Amino acid sequence: MVKKVLLPQPIEPEAIETLEQAGVDVVTAKDPSPETVRPLLEDVQGIVLRTGITITRELLGSADQLQVISRTGGGLDNVDIEAATEQEVIVTSNLGINTSSVVEHALALMLSLSKQLPLMDRAVRQDDFRIRYKNLPRDLRGKTLGLLGFGRIGSDLARSCRQMFDMQVISYDPFIPESIREQYKGIVEFVEREALFAGCDVLSIHVPLTDDTHHAVGEKELESMKPEAIIINTSRGPVIDQTALYNALNNRKIAGAGLDVFEKEPIPSDDPLLTLDNIIMTPHTAALTWECVVRMAVAAADCVLDVFNGKVPPNIANPQVLELDKWRGLSPTR
Repeated sequence: MVKKVLLPQPIEPEAIETLEQAGVDVVTAKDPSPETVRPLLEDVQGIVLRTGITITRELLGSADQLQVISRTGGGLDNVDIEAATEQEVIVTSNLGINTSSVVEHALALMLSLSKQLPLMDRAVRQDDFRIRYKNLPRDLRGKTLGLLGFGRIGSDLARSCRQMFDMQVISYDPFIPESIREQYKGIVEFVEREALFAGCDVLSIHVPLTDDTHHAVGEKELESMKPEAIIINTSRGPVIDQTALYNALNNRKIAGAGLDVFEKEPIPSDDPLLTLDNIIMTPHTAALTWECVVRMAVAAADCVLDVFNGKVPPNIANPQVLELDKWRGLSPTR
């Protein structure tokens, strides 16, 4: 039987070619609404999933033949993993594929805020060349980078800032094992949560969205930060309490913020953050460089093909399914 893979949203041609060259039938939904996607699930064995739809328990009920859901990104917010596991469906993600792109984006936001690039650009356009004498830009060299979360992206950003700008690096991440702490000894100081917010000049957020991290950066944390500090968020919007952030920025309690993610996306047109001049906002594009999008799509396609070919794909979100009789014959991944 020819395998079928559903694309609730289009993916890059390189990934489609990867699937088709493997003899897979590719089914593309005309839109990612549940109403459109539900009937297409009835006879597919794989899904390559972007962010436009959530694969819920209800949708999974229409997918009797489904074997694997492969996310093109690292997040799994839009998959009911518990329901997928109950249905013996393997769920994979692309952890690590977007690391370098997100690190570059975080660095771009840090530099833009530190060097006051939006303000400098507006001044030149308004014939205010004398703004150069106000010495508003700041250096990153020698400053302290604070990392909330020290996974792939956080650790890579730590190395980059240490090497490029000789920044001191502190991090709070209660889940980092002692072996990793030892590996970064002399490069990163792992501190308590309160010390992170109080001690950093730049706070960069790299944690998943969970019940514990929801509004992890709120009024109390912002009040404890230096007035010249800036915040970068390329993880998930609800990690920051946006009302508290607006108040801190509006009252100049902190110097600035660079956000790629928001509590509501797209950000509402009446959101007060849009009125501020000390914030830079991008539309959740940190991992959406051309190169990264192709890498993620092809890797997601490869994960589907791994399962079809009897192999264990990388980054399985529900590894307990491998203990089921259905999947015990899978061989080690490529």
